[in-house]
Amino acid sequence: MTPTLPRQVTGLRHRYFAAVRDQADADALAHSLTTTSGGQRRRLVMVLVVSAVSLVLIQLGKNGAEPGWLTSLLRGIGADGLAADAEEALLSSDNQRFNQLALWAAVQISGYIILPVLLVKLVLREKFSSYGVTVPRLRDSSIYAVAFIAFAPIVVLASFTQPFQDRYPFYNLFPGESIWPYLAAWWVLYALQFAALEWFFRGFMVHGLKPVVGYLAVPMMVVPYFLIHLQKPALEAAGAILAGMALGTLALKTRTIWWGAALHVTVAMTMDLSSLTQKGLLF
Repeated sequence: MTPTLPRQVTGLRHRYFAAVRDQADADALAHSLTTTSGGQRRRLVMVLVVSAVSLVLIQLGKNGAEPGWLTSLLRGIGADGLAADAEEALLSSDNQRFNQLALWAAVQISGYIILPVLLVKLVLREKFSSYGVTVPRLRDSSIYAVAFIAFAPIVVLASFTQPFQDRYPFYNLFPGESIWPYLAAWWVLYALQFAALEWFFRGFMVHGLKPVVGYLAVPMMVVPYFLIHLQKPALEAAGAILAGMALGTLALKTRTIWWGAALHVTVAMTMDLSSLTQKGLLF
């Protein structure tokens, strides 16, 4: 006899997966009826190429501890004074740890936003509301709250491990150092980086690919999303696959990226605070 799932579980699976998948596939079919096959292919290629180029540029320029790319760029345009200032700020100033992270955040945010925005507005000529940049509805917050409750115990348990403590927070406090101003300022930049990340993966990629491939846009997005987590602790890297699938599906259902960004920021803050607590740097 084939086991059956409880009715409540079956209902949730239909509401938050099957119905979302079927709607995305139906939207793609409707789009195919009003767009030529050539137009479909061009859209697919443009979104994927812009995604790849954006990620390559982020990878090339994100390391604030190795600012040679930045100083070379500034000197190349004749800004030798700015190049010297940047080198001093990033490599020898008293605030170099924060400055390096600020450069990392600036590169991440710029990389996730600039090229995709240009493609959406200047080439595809579409509204950002079609990509999840909409006002979030309060009623959609409950499923994200449930997701946080599910993830929080895992984060706390992981905070006891050495690989986790070695990596988080990115701006690590010295013994006796206050959260204000540098760690607090870093958390603001960190949150903005997560908002940009959600726009790129769950907004631009998922909603940009959906008209052509339907729900397959979600697993297609998860591949590069997982790859950017490869240098993180193994448990977090593996969890990126599940988290990417869940956040991509929810972005399709709720038609907004902002609850996903809020969840991402909340989990990240929990990770930082848990790590600081384990190190005895917070309390």
